[in-house]
Amino acid sequence: MPASRLSRARRYLVCEPRYFDVQYAINPWMSENVEVDLDLALSQWNTLVGTYRELGHTVETVEPEAGLPDMVFAANSVLVAEGKVFGSRFHAPQRRPEEALYAAWFKAAGFDVHQSETVCEGEGDLVPVGSHILAGTGFRTTPDAHREVQEFFGMPTVGLQLVDPYFYHLDTALFVLDDENIAYYPDAFSPGSREVLQRLFPQAVIATREDAMAFGLNSVSDGRHVLVAPRAEALIGQLVTHGYVPVPVDMSEFHKAGGGIKCCTQEIRA
Repeated sequence: MPASRLSRARRYLVCEPRYFDVQYAINPWMSENVEVDLDLALSQWNTLVGTYRELGHTVETVEPEAGLPDMVFAANSVLVAEGKVFGSRFHAPQRRPEEALYAAWFKAAGFDVHQSETVCEGEGDLVPVGSHILAGTGFRTTPDAHREVQEFFGMPTVGLQLVDPYFYHLDTALFVLDDENIAYYPDAFSPGSREVLQRLFPQAVIATREDAMAFGLNSVSDGRHVLVAPRAEALIGQLVTHGYVPVPVDMSEFHKAGGGIKCCTQEIRA
């Protein structure tokens, strides 16, 4: 039996999906002809926020703005590590107005904000684990941003090449279980990047394509509880086997825009 897993209280930033919609297509999940059920999206989002609070986590909110339907995906806005904030520079012009709004929230909360000099999409592609930062590239965040992140935080930053457009952000293909381990879908990565992950995390939980396509890897763990898409059934079974406690949360309305649990959740690491 695996050792008992320990949760740690977290601080999260979220944005209400008041104006959530699919008005353009900037990833393979999005279709301009799709209809969004806003009431359902709000209900699912409220369940997510309520679940975090029930588990003892602190949840803060940034005010949404009309005309920015993807602002709900707070994880893309910045990376926060050791109390330092690295602000995003979005690839898609439609999302660039979000940069200043999130930067303003963090400044008002007492943080200094460094804005990326090149395309970088926050926790979408930057995933702290232990003393390292895993950094995705291939579709959004650039390798130049990886170098900038390493210089800014002074943390070893490991570049990983994404190769499947359905997994356009690192947080759709990989998530952190605790300070020592991850779960990921190998075929989302180049052969060399797969080898890197195998070397760094030999005990990783390996997800199937079905898990990944169900947004099972767009999950959030507090070290013990894992908020996970309910359709990622094989992954849920593996989490139990490894001693974690799956907490299924349905965010299927957000899948229409290529997002899920993690995309809606920015972690503030003091």
